[in-house]
Amino acid sequence: MAKGFNRPAGGGQGGMMQQLQRLQQQMAEGQEKLAQETVTATAGGGAVKVTMTGDQKCQSVTIDPALLKDADAEMLQDLVLAAVNLALDQSRELQEKVMGPLAGGLPF
Repeated sequence: MAKGFNRPAGGGQGGMMQQLQRLQQQMAEGQEKLAQETVTATAGGGAVKVTMTGDQKCQSVTIDPALLKDADAEMLQDLVLAAVNLALDQSRELQEKVMGPLAGGLPF
């Protein structure tokens, strides 16, 4: 068999490097987009609101002042925890939506 007969289409190593560089650029753009997009989750009928970026950085926690009049500390902690976890779940879903298709482009 002649040398190079079974070489992959697209130029072999050079083509693969170009694919990887494009994928790297797309991933960087996706990460930048995630850092700018936000998701918001609420708990307690909107009494606690958490806003998080797509790269899972908490931007704000808002607590309705009316909740503080009636709530005990344990209930407030539970509501904040629930809202944070919901925001994290939404952030991960956004991340999968933005970055997931890029994983299909890996040439491995």
